[in-house]
Amino acid sequence: MNSEQTKEFLRSIKSGDISIEDGVDKLKDLSYSDLGFAKIDNHRELRVGYPEVIYCEGKTVEQIKGIVSVMLTKDINILGTRASQLMYEGVKEICDGAEYNQLARTIVIKKKEVEISSSYIALVTGGTSDIPVAEEAAITAEIFGNKVERIYDVGVAGIHRLFENLDVIRGARVVITVAGMEGALTSVVGGLVDKPVIAVPTSVGYGASFSGLAALLSMLNSCSSGVSVVNIDNGFGAGYLASIINKL
Repeated sequence: MNSEQTKEFLRSIKSGDISIEDGVDKLKDLSYSDLGFAKIDNHRELRVGYPEVIYCEGKTVEQIKGIVSVMLTKDINILGTRASQLMYEGVKEICDGAEYNQLARTIVIKKKEVEISSSYIALVTGGTSDIPVAEEAAITAEIFGNKVERIYDVGVAGIHRLFENLDVIRGARVVITVAGMEGALTSVVGGLVDKPVIAVPTSVGYGASFSGLAALLSMLNSCSSGVSVVNIDNGFGAGYLASIINKL
């Protein structure tokens, strides 16, 4: 339950629409649901504003189906990240409304409408190869009620492409930059906008990029102020943080 649902629940007990016994039964499951292999944090949306998200990689299809089955009993939207096609097909067996984004590797189940913020998040990538990580960020931000403007393939090798999109980027409340190779895009964008910039290094690049480590270090050492950095390929983390900032 979120805070509004909790208030309505308490009002229903006070008015007698829900008996004390039924209220106690509902509260038993408020903290978490124990499946043995997973403890689902039912309290998270009430505590931090967003429900728990399923990190699918490393889990079996049956484990994911078990987790989704419990979450389907709640009035929440469901997001699974790093999901394979096989995992999606398993979830589809228990929820026909599940949607799969093959590029982002996300599973989304929309159970309720979320109010969309009037301000937006600008999502900028250095190259086309960075789009899968960027899409993970976009899907995450969108399911949490954010409008996302995608500006893809505007890296420093053709920097005029970035300048032609500056009006859209500057109009955002928060900017996410996603880049591999040497990660130079973040420093350039950080020096051109007056908004917080969340940098996502990707593992895109040749051998000396060390699977994203070069981009990570470049972004951490950026001389542009107002830049924060999440982990390599962590589109989810960037989308989540951007959502919090956009909704302040």
